[in-house]
Amino acid sequence: MWQVALRHPEIRVRVTLSAVLSALVLSTALYVVLLAVVRRQVANDIVDDLSREGRRIGTLLHTETLGPRLSSAYVRRVQIQDGEGQVIAASRPMEGRPPVRFPAPEGDARRAGRSCKVDAPGGHCFLVVVTREGVGQDQRLVYTLAPEPGLLPRPLLAGLLALGIPVIIGLVGWGTWMSASRTLRPVEAIRRELDEITATDLERRVPVPPRRDEVALLARSVNATLDRLEKAVARQRAFVSDVSHELRSPLTGLRMELELALSAPDATDLPETLRAILDNTDRLTAVVDDLLALARLEADRDFARETVDLTELVDQEVLRRPRRAQVTVLSEGPVRVNGGRNELARLLTNLIDNADRHAESAVTVIVGTALPAIALVEVIDDGIGIAPEDRERVFERFTRLAEGQHRDAGGTGLGLAISRDIAEAHGGTLALTDRADGSPGARFVLRLPRTTSAQERSPGGSRP
Repeated sequence: MWQVALRHPEIRVRVTLSAVLSALVLSTALYVVLLAVVRRQVANDIVDDLSREGRRIGTLLHTETLGPRLSSAYVRRVQIQDGEGQVIAASRPMEGRPPVRFPAPEGDARRAGRSCKVDAPGGHCFLVVVTREGVGQDQRLVYTLAPEPGLLPRPLLAGLLALGIPVIIGLVGWGTWMSASRTLRPVEAIRRELDEITATDLERRVPVPPRRDEVALLARSVNATLDRLEKAVARQRAFVSDVSHELRSPLTGLRMELELALSAPDATDLPETLRAILDNTDRLTAVVDDLLALARLEADRDFARETVDLTELVDQEVLRRPRRAQVTVLSEGPVRVNGGRNELARLLTNLIDNADRHAESAVTVIVGTALPAIALVEVIDDGIGIAPEDRERVFERFTRLAEGQHRDAGGTGLGLAISRDIAEAHGGTLALTDRADGSPGARFVLRLPRTTSAQERSPGGSRP
Protein backbone atom coordinates (compact mmCIF):
# COMPACT_ATOMS: atom_id res chain seq x y z
CA MET A 1 0.00 0.00 0.00
CA TRP A 2 2.86 2.35 0.92
CA GLN A 3 4.64 1.50 -2.33
CA VAL A 4 1.46 2.27 -4.30
CA ALA A 5 1.12 5.58 -2.44
CA LEU A 6 4.73 6.43 -3.29
CA ARG A 7 4.30 5.40 -6.89
CA HIS A 8 0.99 7.23 -7.32
CA PRO A 9 0.94 10.09 -4.75
CA GLU A 10 -2.19 12.14 -4.46
CA ILE A 11 -2.52 15.34 -6.42
CA ARG A 12 -1.87 17.73 -3.54
CA VAL A 13 1.38 15.90 -2.69
CA ARG A 14 2.55 16.01 -6.31
CA VAL A 15 1.62 19.68 -6.66
CA THR A 16 3.32 20.57 -3.36
CA LEU A 17 6.49 18.65 -4.25
CA SER A 18 6.59 20.31 -7.65
CA ALA A 19 6.18 23.75 -6.08
CA VAL A 20 8.85 23.01 -3.45
CA LEU A 21 11.32 21.78 -6.06
CA SER A 22 10.62 24.82 -8.23
CA ALA A 23 11.04 27.12 -5.24
CA LEU A 24 14.32 25.35 -4.35
CA VAL A 25 15.69 25.79 -7.86
CA LEU A 26 14.55 29.42 -8.15
CA SER A 27 15.68 30.43 -4.65
CA THR A 28 19.07 28.76 -5.17
CA ALA A 29 19.48 30.54 -8.48
CA LEU A 30 18.46 33.82 -6.82
CA TYR A 31 20.95 33.13 -4.00
CA VAL A 32 23.77 32.59 -6.50
CA VAL A 33 22.80 35.78 -8.38
CA LEU A 34 22.75 37.78 -5.13
CA LEU A 35 26.18 36.40 -4.15
CA ALA A 36 27.50 37.43 -7.57
CA VAL A 37 26.00 40.91 -7.16
CA VAL A 38 27.50 41.25 -3.67
CA ARG A 39 30.90 40.06 -4.92
CA ARG A 40 30.79 42.51 -7.82
CA GLN A 41 29.80 45.32 -5.48
CA VAL A 42 32.70 44.47 -3.14
CA ALA A 43 35.05 44.38 -6.14
CA ASN A 44 33.77 47.78 -7.29
CA ASP A 45 34.30 49.18 -3.78
CA ILE A 46 37.87 47.84 -3.77
CA VAL A 47 38.56 49.36 -7.20
CA ASP A 48 37.19 52.72 -6.04
CA ASP A 49 39.37 52.54 -2.93
CA LEU A 50 42.42 51.67 -5.03
CA SER A 51 41.65 54.56 -7.37
CA ARG A 52 41.48 57.00 -4.46
CA GLU A 53 44.75 55.63 -3.10
CA GLY A 54 46.39 56.04 -6.52
CA ARG A 55 45.20 59.63 -6.85
CA ARG A 56 46.47 60.43 -3.37
CA ILE A 57 49.89 59.04 -4.12
CA GLY A 58 49.87 60.91 -7.42
CA THR A 59 49.23 64.13 -5.52
CA LEU A 60 52.21 63.37 -3.24
CA LEU A 61 54.39 62.87 -6.33
CA HIS A 62 53.72 66.49 -7.26
CA THR A 63 54.22 67.94 -3.78
CA GLU A 64 57.20 65.97 -2.37
CA THR A 65 59.93 63.65 -3.40
CA LEU A 66 59.34 59.99 -2.65
CA GLY A 67 62.17 57.65 -1.96
CA PRO A 68 62.52 54.06 -3.18
CA ARG A 69 60.39 52.97 -0.23
CA LEU A 70 57.15 54.66 0.47
CA SER A 71 56.60 55.71 4.04
CA SER A 72 55.46 53.16 6.55
CA ALA A 73 51.97 54.62 6.35
CA TYR A 74 51.53 53.02 2.96
CA VAL A 75 50.88 49.42 3.89
CA ARG A 76 48.89 48.77 0.72
CA ARG A 77 50.35 47.10 -2.30
CA VAL A 78 51.62 50.05 -4.26
CA GLN A 79 54.28 50.24 -6.95
CA ILE A 80 55.46 53.31 -8.87
CA GLN A 81 57.16 52.93 -12.25
CA ASP A 82 58.76 55.44 -14.58
CA GLY A 83 57.96 55.81 -18.26
CA GLU A 84 60.30 52.91 -19.15
CA GLY A 85 58.65 50.50 -16.75
CA GLN A 86 61.35 50.55 -14.06
CA VAL A 87 60.30 50.45 -10.41
CA ILE A 88 61.27 53.68 -8.68
CA ALA A 89 59.27 53.26 -5.48
CA ALA A 90 57.16 50.65 -3.75
CA SER A 91 55.27 50.11 -0.54
CA ARG A 92 56.59 47.67 2.05
CA PRO A 93 54.55 44.65 0.76
CA MET A 94 55.83 45.25 -2.81
CA GLU A 95 59.54 45.81 -1.98
CA GLY A 96 61.84 43.68 -4.10
CA ARG A 97 59.03 42.60 -6.42
CA PRO A 98 59.44 42.72 -10.18
CA PRO A 99 57.55 45.42 -12.09
CA VAL A 100 53.81 44.85 -12.33
CA ARG A 101 52.98 43.97 -15.92
CA PHE A 102 49.58 45.49 -16.55
CA PRO A 103 48.58 47.61 -19.57
CA ALA A 104 49.03 51.30 -18.88
CA PRO A 105 46.14 53.66 -19.64
CA GLU A 106 46.23 55.03 -23.17
CA GLY A 107 43.81 57.89 -23.49
CA ASP A 108 42.50 57.96 -19.95
CA ALA A 109 44.53 58.77 -16.86
CA ARG A 110 43.37 55.58 -15.12
CA ARG A 111 42.79 51.93 -15.98
CA ALA A 112 41.34 49.25 -13.73
CA GLY A 113 41.17 45.51 -14.24
CA ARG A 114 41.94 42.02 -13.01
CA SER A 115 45.17 40.08 -13.41
CA CYS A 116 46.42 36.71 -12.25
CA LYS A 117 50.01 37.32 -13.50
CA VAL A 118 51.06 39.77 -10.81
CA ASP A 119 53.87 38.94 -8.38
CA ALA A 120 52.38 40.25 -5.15
CA PRO A 121 51.70 38.78 -1.71
CA GLY A 122 48.30 37.85 -0.37
CA GLY A 123 46.59 36.13 -3.27
CA HIS A 124 46.70 34.57 -6.70
CA CYS A 125 44.58 37.06 -8.64
CA PHE A 126 44.48 40.80 -7.97
CA LEU A 127 42.44 43.85 -8.80
CA VAL A 128 44.81 46.40 -10.35
CA VAL A 129 44.37 50.15 -10.82
CA VAL A 130 46.95 52.08 -12.87
CA THR A 131 47.06 55.86 -12.56
CA ARG A 132 49.17 57.98 -14.94
CA GLU A 133 50.87 61.04 -13.49
CA GLY A 134 52.87 63.54 -15.59
CA VAL A 135 54.00 63.37 -19.22
CA GLY A 136 57.18 62.71 -21.15
CA GLN A 137 60.31 62.02 -19.06
CA ASP A 138 58.44 62.96 -15.87
CA GLN A 139 55.68 60.39 -16.47
CA ARG A 140 54.98 58.10 -13.56
CA LEU A 141 52.67 55.07 -13.36
CA VAL A 142 51.18 54.39 -9.97
CA TYR A 143 49.99 50.76 -9.54
CA THR A 144 47.68 50.01 -6.63
CA LEU A 145 46.71 46.38 -6.04
CA ALA A 146 44.38 44.38 -3.79
CA PRO A 147 43.56 40.66 -3.70
CA GLU A 148 40.44 39.72 -5.68
CA PRO A 149 37.48 39.04 -3.33
CA GLY A 150 36.54 35.38 -2.84
CA LEU A 151 33.21 33.69 -3.47
CA LEU A 152 31.88 34.84 -0.09
CA PRO A 153 33.40 38.27 0.47
CA ARG A 154 30.79 38.99 3.16
CA PRO A 155 30.16 35.70 5.01
CA LEU A 156 27.57 37.13 7.42
CA LEU A 157 25.42 38.45 4.60
CA ALA A 158 25.86 35.19 2.66
CA GLY A 159 24.75 33.23 5.73
CA LEU A 160 21.67 35.37 6.20
CA LEU A 161 20.77 34.98 2.53
CA ALA A 162 21.27 31.19 2.79
CA LEU A 163 18.83 31.06 5.70
CA GLY A 164 16.21 32.61 3.42
CA ILE A 165 16.20 29.56 1.13
CA PRO A 166 14.51 27.12 3.57
CA VAL A 167 12.18 29.89 4.72
CA ILE A 168 11.05 30.56 1.15
CA ILE A 169 10.71 26.82 0.43
CA GLY A 170 8.66 26.30 3.60
CA LEU A 171 6.33 29.19 2.81
CA VAL A 172 5.86 28.01 -0.78
CA GLY A 173 5.22 24.42 0.33
CA TRP A 174 2.72 25.44 3.01
CA GLY A 175 0.91 27.86 0.70
CA THR A 176 0.75 25.31 -2.13
CA TRP A 177 -0.54 22.57 0.19
CA MET A 178 -3.28 24.80 1.60
CA SER A 179 -4.25 26.10 -1.84
CA ALA A 180 -4.34 22.59 -3.34
CA SER A 181 -6.37 21.29 -0.38
CA ARG A 182 -8.88 24.11 -0.74
CA THR A 183 -9.09 23.60 -4.51
CA LEU A 184 -9.55 19.83 -4.24
CA ARG A 185 -12.09 19.96 -1.42
CA PRO A 186 -15.03 20.20 -3.88
CA VAL A 187 -13.53 17.34 -5.89
CA GLU A 188 -13.53 15.20 -2.75
CA ALA A 189 -17.19 16.08 -2.18
CA ILE A 190 -17.98 15.13 -5.79
CA ARG A 191 -16.15 11.81 -5.35
CA ARG A 192 -18.00 10.95 -2.13
CA GLU A 193 -21.34 11.74 -3.75
CA LEU A 194 -20.53 9.63 -6.82
CA ASP A 195 -19.49 6.71 -4.59
CA GLU A 196 -22.92 6.80 -2.92
CA ILE A 197 -24.93 7.02 -6.15
CA THR A 198 -26.28 3.66 -7.30
CA ALA A 199 -28.64 2.48 -10.00
CA THR A 200 -31.56 2.89 -7.57
CA ASP A 201 -30.97 6.57 -6.77
CA LEU A 202 -29.81 8.12 -10.04
CA GLU A 203 -31.79 11.25 -9.24
CA ARG A 204 -29.00 12.39 -6.89
CA ARG A 205 -26.51 14.98 -8.18
CA VAL A 206 -23.03 16.05 -7.14
CA PRO A 207 -22.57 19.45 -5.46
CA VAL A 208 -21.54 22.32 -7.76
CA PRO A 209 -19.03 24.78 -6.23
CA PRO A 210 -20.20 28.42 -6.23
CA ARG A 211 -17.09 29.72 -7.98
CA ARG A 212 -16.77 29.50 -11.77
CA ASP A 213 -13.67 27.38 -12.29
CA GLU A 214 -12.63 24.04 -13.78
CA VAL A 215 -13.99 22.10 -10.79
CA ALA A 216 -17.40 23.74 -11.20
CA LEU A 217 -17.34 22.89 -14.91
CA LEU A 218 -16.44 19.30 -13.98
CA ALA A 219 -19.36 19.12 -11.53
CA ARG A 220 -21.76 20.45 -14.16
CA SER A 221 -20.46 17.91 -16.69
CA VAL A 222 -20.88 15.10 -14.14
CA ASN A 223 -24.44 16.21 -13.40
CA ALA A 224 -25.21 16.42 -17.13
CA THR A 225 -23.81 12.90 -17.54
CA LEU A 226 -25.96 11.71 -14.63
CA ASP A 227 -28.99 13.33 -16.29
CA ARG A 228 -28.30 11.41 -19.49
CA LEU A 229 -27.62 8.25 -17.53
CA GLU A 230 -30.87 8.57 -15.59
CA LYS A 231 -32.82 9.07 -18.81
CA ALA A 232 -31.00 6.16 -20.46
CA VAL A 233 -31.72 3.87 -17.51
CA ALA A 234 -35.36 4.98 -17.50
CA ARG A 235 -35.59 4.26 -21.23
CA GLN A 236 -33.91 0.91 -20.71
CA ARG A 237 -36.33 -0.05 -17.94
CA ALA A 238 -39.30 1.04 -20.01
CA PHE A 239 -37.86 -0.80 -22.99
CA VAL A 240 -37.37 -4.00 -20.99
CA SER A 241 -40.91 -3.69 -19.65
CA ASP A 242 -42.32 -3.14 -23.15
CA VAL A 243 -40.26 -5.99 -24.57
CA SER A 244 -41.48 -8.29 -21.83
CA HIS A 245 -45.06 -7.30 -22.60
CA GLU A 246 -44.68 -7.66 -26.37
CA LEU A 247 -42.95 -11.04 -26.11
CA ARG A 248 -45.40 -12.31 -23.52
CA SER A 249 -48.39 -12.00 -25.84
CA PRO A 250 -47.13 -14.27 -28.69
CA LEU A 251 -45.53 -16.65 -26.20
CA THR A 252 -48.79 -16.89 -24.28
CA GLY A 253 -50.63 -17.55 -27.56
CA LEU A 254 -48.17 -20.29 -28.47
CA ARG A 255 -48.48 -21.92 -25.06
CA MET A 256 -52.30 -21.76 -25.13
CA GLU A 257 -52.50 -23.36 -28.58
CA LEU A 258 -50.11 -26.11 -27.55
CA GLU A 259 -51.92 -26.77 -24.25
CA LEU A 260 -55.29 -26.99 -26.04
CA ALA A 261 -53.85 -29.38 -28.60
CA LEU A 262 -52.37 -31.58 -25.88
CA SER A 263 -55.48 -31.52 -23.68
CA ALA A 264 -57.83 -32.65 -26.47
CA PRO A 265 -55.77 -34.04 -29.35
CA ASP A 266 -58.77 -35.75 -31.00
CA ALA A 267 -60.89 -32.60 -30.97
CA THR A 268 -58.11 -30.34 -32.24
CA ASP A 269 -58.09 -29.07 -35.80
CA LEU A 270 -54.38 -29.62 -36.49
CA PRO A 271 -54.05 -27.33 -39.54
CA GLU A 272 -55.85 -24.49 -37.76
CA THR A 273 -53.71 -24.98 -34.64
CA LEU A 274 -50.52 -24.98 -36.70
CA ARG A 275 -51.60 -21.81 -38.49
CA ALA A 276 -52.24 -20.10 -35.14
CA ILE A 277 -48.86 -21.25 -33.87
CA LEU A 278 -47.22 -20.01 -37.08
CA ASP A 279 -48.93 -16.60 -36.73
CA ASN A 280 -47.68 -16.20 -33.16
CA THR A 281 -44.22 -17.37 -34.23
CA ASP A 282 -44.19 -14.79 -37.04
CA ARG A 283 -45.18 -12.08 -34.60
CA LEU A 284 -42.47 -13.19 -32.17
CA THR A 285 -39.92 -13.25 -34.99
CA ALA A 286 -40.95 -9.74 -36.08
CA VAL A 287 -40.46 -8.40 -32.54
CA VAL A 288 -37.05 -10.05 -32.22
CA ASP A 289 -35.97 -8.80 -35.66
CA ASP A 290 -37.01 -5.26 -34.79
CA LEU A 291 -35.21 -5.43 -31.45
CA LEU A 292 -32.04 -6.65 -33.16
CA ALA A 293 -32.32 -3.84 -35.71
CA LEU A 294 -32.60 -1.26 -32.92
CA ALA A 295 -29.65 -2.80 -31.07
CA ARG A 296 -27.49 -2.71 -34.20
CA LEU A 297 -28.35 0.94 -34.88
CA GLU A 298 -27.55 1.97 -31.32
CA ALA A 299 -24.32 -0.03 -31.17
CA ASP A 300 -22.82 0.94 -34.53
CA ARG A 301 -23.89 3.56 -37.05
CA ASP A 302 -20.78 3.14 -39.18
CA PHE A 303 -22.43 0.62 -41.49
CA ALA A 304 -21.28 0.11 -45.08
CA ARG A 305 -22.52 2.84 -47.39
CA GLU A 306 -22.94 3.04 -51.14
CA THR A 307 -24.80 5.07 -53.74
CA VAL A 308 -28.47 4.01 -53.62
CA ASP A 309 -31.21 5.03 -56.06
CA LEU A 310 -34.31 5.65 -53.92
CA THR A 311 -36.65 5.34 -56.91
CA GLU A 312 -35.33 1.87 -57.71
CA LEU A 313 -35.38 0.86 -54.05
CA VAL A 314 -39.03 2.00 -53.61
CA ASP A 315 -40.10 0.00 -56.67
CA GLN A 316 -38.36 -3.11 -55.34
CA GLU A 317 -39.96 -2.80 -51.90
CA VAL A 318 -43.46 -2.20 -53.36
CA LEU A 319 -43.19 -5.22 -55.66
CA ARG A 320 -41.55 -7.48 -53.07
CA ARG A 321 -44.91 -8.82 -51.80
CA PRO A 322 -48.63 -8.24 -52.32
CA ARG A 323 -50.33 -5.31 -50.54
CA ARG A 324 -53.82 -4.89 -49.15
CA ALA A 325 -54.16 -1.41 -50.62
CA GLN A 326 -53.26 -0.16 -54.08
CA VAL A 327 -49.78 1.37 -53.99
CA THR A 328 -48.86 4.02 -56.57
CA VAL A 329 -45.27 5.23 -57.04
CA LEU A 330 -44.65 8.68 -58.54
CA SER A 331 -41.07 9.59 -59.39
CA GLU A 332 -39.18 12.29 -61.26
CA GLY A 333 -36.40 9.86 -62.14
CA PRO A 334 -33.34 8.56 -60.31
CA VAL A 335 -32.81 10.12 -56.90
CA ARG A 336 -29.52 8.96 -55.43
CA VAL A 337 -28.26 9.09 -51.84
CA ASN A 338 -25.22 7.71 -50.06
CA GLY A 339 -26.23 5.18 -47.42
CA GLY A 340 -26.72 1.59 -46.41
CA ARG A 341 -28.90 -0.28 -48.92
CA ASN A 342 -30.30 -2.74 -46.38
CA GLU A 343 -31.00 -0.01 -43.82
CA LEU A 344 -32.76 2.25 -46.34
CA ALA A 345 -34.75 -0.73 -47.65
CA ARG A 346 -35.95 -1.48 -44.12
CA LEU A 347 -36.89 2.19 -43.61
CA LEU A 348 -38.97 2.31 -46.82
CA THR A 349 -40.56 -1.08 -46.10
CA ASN A 350 -41.62 0.05 -42.62
CA LEU A 351 -43.21 3.23 -44.02
CA ILE A 352 -45.01 1.42 -46.83
CA ASP A 353 -46.19 -1.43 -44.58
CA ASN A 354 -47.45 1.07 -42.01
CA ALA A 355 -49.34 3.02 -44.69
CA ASP A 356 -50.74 -0.22 -46.14
CA ARG A 357 -52.11 -1.31 -42.74
CA HIS A 358 -53.84 2.03 -42.09
CA ALA A 359 -55.01 2.98 -45.58
CA GLU A 360 -58.63 2.66 -46.71
CA SER A 361 -57.78 1.72 -50.27
CA ALA A 362 -54.76 3.59 -51.63
CA VAL A 363 -51.15 4.44 -50.78
CA THR A 364 -49.08 6.92 -52.77
CA VAL A 365 -45.27 7.05 -52.66
CA ILE A 366 -43.65 10.18 -54.17
CA VAL A 367 -39.89 10.22 -54.80
CA GLY A 368 -38.23 13.50 -55.75
CA THR A 369 -36.10 16.36 -54.52
CA ALA A 370 -36.96 19.28 -52.25
CA LEU A 371 -33.71 21.09 -53.00
CA PRO A 372 -30.77 20.21 -55.23
CA ALA A 373 -29.04 18.65 -52.22
CA ILE A 374 -32.08 17.05 -50.52
CA ALA A 375 -33.77 13.81 -51.53
CA LEU A 376 -37.47 13.63 -50.65
CA VAL A 377 -39.71 10.60 -50.16
CA GLU A 378 -43.39 11.03 -49.23
CA VAL A 379 -45.55 8.07 -48.17
CA ILE A 380 -49.26 9.04 -48.13
CA ASP A 381 -52.28 6.95 -47.17
CA ASP A 382 -56.02 7.70 -47.26
CA GLY A 383 -56.77 6.36 -43.80
CA ILE A 384 -58.25 8.17 -40.82
CA GLY A 385 -54.96 9.98 -40.13
CA ILE A 386 -53.30 10.77 -36.82
CA ALA A 387 -54.16 13.63 -34.48
CA PRO A 388 -51.50 16.37 -34.26
CA GLU A 389 -50.87 15.70 -30.57
CA ASP A 390 -50.03 12.04 -31.33
CA ARG A 391 -47.73 12.60 -34.30
CA GLU A 392 -44.52 12.47 -32.29
CA ARG A 393 -45.72 9.61 -30.10
CA VAL A 394 -45.92 7.26 -33.06
CA PHE A 395 -42.11 7.42 -33.33
CA GLU A 396 -41.69 6.18 -29.77
CA ARG A 397 -40.91 2.52 -29.23
CA PHE A 398 -43.85 0.14 -28.76
CA THR A 399 -46.34 2.95 -29.32
CA ARG A 400 -49.59 1.75 -30.90
CA LEU A 401 -52.48 4.17 -30.88
CA ALA A 402 -55.78 2.73 -29.68
CA GLU A 403 -57.77 3.90 -32.70
CA GLY A 404 -55.45 2.04 -35.08
CA GLN A 405 -54.81 -1.21 -33.24
CA HIS A 406 -57.66 -3.07 -34.94
CA ARG A 407 -55.94 -2.37 -38.29
CA ASP A 408 -52.41 -2.82 -36.91
CA ALA A 409 -52.83 -6.15 -35.17
CA GLY A 410 -49.63 -7.50 -36.74
CA GLY A 411 -47.45 -4.54 -35.88
CA THR A 412 -44.79 -4.52 -33.19
CA GLY A 413 -44.80 -0.81 -32.40
CA LEU A 414 -41.13 -0.56 -33.38
CA GLY A 415 -41.24 0.07 -37.12
CA LEU A 416 -41.54 3.85 -37.07
CA ALA A 417 -38.99 4.18 -34.26
CA ILE A 418 -36.54 2.14 -36.34
CA SER A 419 -37.33 4.21 -39.43
CA ARG A 420 -36.54 7.51 -37.66
CA ASP A 421 -33.32 6.07 -36.23
CA ILE A 422 -32.23 4.98 -39.72
CA ALA A 423 -33.08 8.40 -41.15
CA GLU A 424 -31.06 10.18 -38.44
CA ALA A 425 -28.16 7.75 -38.92
CA HIS A 426 -28.06 8.94 -42.56
CA GLY A 427 -28.11 12.61 -41.54
CA GLY A 428 -31.78 12.99 -42.51
CA THR A 429 -35.17 13.50 -40.90
CA LEU A 430 -38.51 11.68 -40.78
CA ALA A 431 -41.67 13.56 -39.86
CA LEU A 432 -45.45 13.06 -39.93
CA THR A 433 -47.45 15.96 -41.41
CA ASP A 434 -50.87 16.77 -42.87
CA ARG A 435 -51.64 15.82 -46.43
CA ALA A 436 -50.96 18.62 -48.88
CA ASP A 437 -54.56 18.63 -50.19
CA GLY A 438 -56.06 18.67 -46.68
CA SER A 439 -57.88 15.33 -47.09
CA PRO A 440 -57.85 12.68 -44.30
CA GLY A 441 -54.84 10.41 -44.04
CA ALA A 442 -51.25 10.37 -42.90
CA ARG A 443 -48.27 11.81 -44.78
CA PHE A 444 -44.77 10.68 -43.77
CA VAL A 445 -41.99 12.88 -45.19
CA LEU A 446 -38.44 11.52 -45.39
CA ARG A 447 -35.55 13.90 -46.19
CA LEU A 448 -32.02 12.64 -46.85
CA PRO A 449 -28.81 14.28 -48.12
CA ARG A 450 -28.72 13.72 -51.85
CA THR A 451 -25.82 12.58 -54.00
CA THR A 452 -25.86 14.69 -57.19
CA SER A 453 -24.10 14.10 -60.50
CA ALA A 454 -23.28 16.59 -63.24
CA GLN A 455 -26.39 15.63 -65.23
CA GLU A 456 -28.64 15.94 -62.16
CA ARG A 457 -27.40 19.49 -61.49
CA SER A 458 -28.93 20.69 -64.74
CA PRO A 459 -32.11 22.89 -64.39
CA GLY A 460 -35.57 21.29 -64.27
CA GLY A 461 -34.77 18.31 -62.05
CA SER A 462 -36.07 19.44 -58.65
CA ARG A 463 -39.49 19.23 -57.10
CA PRO A 464 -41.18 22.55 -56.26
